[in-house]
Amino acid sequence: MIHLSPPDVGEAERAALLAAFDGGWIAPVGPELAAFERQVTERTGWTTVALSSGTAALHLALLAVGVQPGDTVFVSSFTFVATANAVTYCGAEPVFVDSDRSSWNMSPALLHRALQDADARGKLPTAVVVVDLYGQCADYDALRPLCERYGVPIVEDSAEALGAAYRGRPAGTLGDVGVFSFNGNKIITTSSGGLLLTPDEATSDRVRSLSTQARRPVVHYEHEETGFNYRMSNLLAGLGSAQLQRLDAIIERKLAINAAYRWAFADSDLEFMPAPDWSAWNGWLTCVLFPDRESRDRAMSTLTANEIESRPLWKPMHRQPLFAGRDAYVDGTSDDLFDRGLCLPSGAGLNDGDVHRISQLVSISRTARTGASLQHAVDR
Repeated sequence: MIHLSPPDVGEAERAALLAAFDGGWIAPVGPELAAFERQVTERTGWTTVALSSGTAALHLALLAVGVQPGDTVFVSSFTFVATANAVTYCGAEPVFVDSDRSSWNMSPALLHRALQDADARGKLPTAVVVVDLYGQCADYDALRPLCERYGVPIVEDSAEALGAAYRGRPAGTLGDVGVFSFNGNKIITTSSGGLLLTPDEATSDRVRSLSTQARRPVVHYEHEETGFNYRMSNLLAGLGSAQLQRLDAIIERKLAINAAYRWAFADSDLEFMPAPDWSAWNGWLTCVLFPDRESRDRAMSTLTANEIESRPLWKPMHRQPLFAGRDAYVDGTSDDLFDRGLCLPSGAGLNDGDVHRISQLVSISRTARTGASLQHAVDR
């Protein structure tokens, strides 16, 4: 089975886990955790707090910028549900903002309209959550001035974008607070886990406290506010350190896989996720648009029949039953991306033969007219 984005781990990661185990730091905190946070800080320039998941990091990021029950938060609609769920954890209401065709990320024009409307109503959002989709940063030079004009902080959901950059600035450091995910399918993994980034030591101290049940620094257990059990384990941080050392090589391989797909489909009518001049994306997932939903679904069925995983692009939050009836500023962009888009296998462990075979099967699915002829073509 060829999976969509499996973890790329080996002897280095195994050795790191065993070293953490043999060091005796099985408890949640330890030297590997401190080292992992320090390594991400060295790479990004911002102070960091490693947490149990990207979702936990989003939740604490929203609390850190002051989101409270009854508030509204503007959120990229074209994303995974965790982005919006974190808003509801705070008791706040998400308002969804559609994508821009230039990068598939949050539309500055629609965000501007949403902020103008909110200002006219006298209820600005407490935060804007901007997603760096599929490893590509949003257009922050267009988005950030809008938020600054209205005094609204940006939470950068960079869960998928570790190692990417915007005009030379690292993903995760482009808003007021940033978030990475190290879930098993991300560009590097700690099995599960996430991380919050902030330029402010006071914010990192508060987040670190909230992530450990908000225990006060006294000898007995004392608590003045509700906290959470969100700290990353020391063992998983050891795995993360080993993965982080290989990040640049993983990005290089993923970009090479994307280039191979682009070459294979150069003469076709498939469209790839655009990469604007200001974007240095990390290649996390190769995403393509088909001319219509029928041809997309046929390609997906062909790959599935050959034990190759693929997946439609994110179903927008404004179309999710969970958020039916919520306010949304949409223009049909993410609806179209969902209806026609497909994520192709993009694991760094794919070899050139795998990419060639996947490309051939997609091409075969485009020419097959019936189920019978399709299966015959696949069998050959």
